[in-house]
Amino acid sequence: MTNEQLQQRKVAVIARGQGNMYPVYVQKAKNSEIWDVEGKRYIDFGTGIAVCNTGHCHPKVVAAVKDQLDLFSHTCVMVNPYEVAVKLAEQLTMLAPGRSDKKAIFVSTGAEAVENCIKIARAYTGRRGVIAFNGGFHGRTNLTMALTGKITPYKNLFGPFPADIFHAPFPVECHGISVNDSLKAIENLFKVDIAPSDVAAIIVEPVQGEGGFYQAPAEFLQALRQLCDQHGIMLIADEIQTGFGRTGKMFSFEHADVEADIMTMAKGIAGGFPLAAVVGKSEIMDAPLPGGLGGTYGGSPVACAAALAVLDVINEENLIVRAQQLGQLFHQRLSLLQSKYPDLILEVRNQGAMIALELVKNGDAQQANTELTQAIIAKAAEYGLVLLACGFYSNVIRFLPALTMSDELANEGLTLFEKLFIEVVE
Repeated sequence: MTNEQLQQRKVAVIARGQGNMYPVYVQKAKNSEIWDVEGKRYIDFGTGIAVCNTGHCHPKVVAAVKDQLDLFSHTCVMVNPYEVAVKLAEQLTMLAPGRSDKKAIFVSTGAEAVENCIKIARAYTGRRGVIAFNGGFHGRTNLTMALTGKITPYKNLFGPFPADIFHAPFPVECHGISVNDSLKAIENLFKVDIAPSDVAAIIVEPVQGEGGFYQAPAEFLQALRQLCDQHGIMLIADEIQTGFGRTGKMFSFEHADVEADIMTMAKGIAGGFPLAAVVGKSEIMDAPLPGGLGGTYGGSPVACAAALAVLDVINEENLIVRAQQLGQLFHQRLSLLQSKYPDLILEVRNQGAMIALELVKNGDAQQANTELTQAIIAKAAEYGLVLLACGFYSNVIRFLPALTMSDELANEGLTLFEKLFIEVVE
């Protein structure tokens, strides 16, 4: 069976809304490499969108999953719970930034985690409003689409959305939006759209994912913490893409030394198995009544076993430090490319192994080079690469290498990327 044949079968039976970036069908994957059904090998710079931080099929994760499957695969944690869920909750509440006592719940997806954060914040505060940021991405359910700060492709055709959701600019220095501009915009919301006493939560990604890998400055997160404390608002950290060592800390909020009231965890949590969590201050997490939180598959014992193995691997293989090393390697190599094409590459930025290349025209931040970005992504498979794009204007190439990737493989992939880039632009 060829990639083309499988793509034809896929198009015939799977709705176009669930499209695929590459007509490349995976046969097997190991650590940072993927092989398709035709035997071609690819270097994976996407890791399933920051999911396989510990690489594909890490032996310790595979062994943990097999051991759990030999015992049982499902009973529902809300009916007959099990130790692997309790043990994972114990570890996550210890790892979450801040000194407050914490509790956790388990769900299946990042969007569910975000929805439950809002439910918990509203239950605790008795308030209705939620403030999110332009360019932010929080999921594809109806509520999380309302929180997401970008129309196409996430919100287009899907309204109406829930009320009482408000947006403010996210601080992006290279696009002329300062921390002060963002904070003033929130104050303006308080004057124009909703009183601070009616705001349940402010939700923020410490590094915007789909928005373009823009990092929230530490002073911005610290100012949000102060603002929330001043008005009794819950600060929600959306760490779905930034968590589990990705940014060179276990969680990105640690870079700013800020403790959120509630935080989301997903993607890299379980090495590819569907699992997400909400972790927050105990008093806040206990606001909903029994039965108010949960879900049939939330906290799958198989996924919890995988997550415990992931945490062991992060610790044993020192992957938080490795994320910093990979970030430096990618930044150095991509900065050399930028020096050759300053009119096309506006900025190379990274927080740990969350790395971005922003493409523009004529060196102008206001002229997004979406066409070049799309052309590079479209040809990546020919060069044996898996690449992802993102950005408010879809003009950012993002690199999310597995934290287990070797320098040798990273350099091989970056050399292929440079050749790809040069071919497309010249």
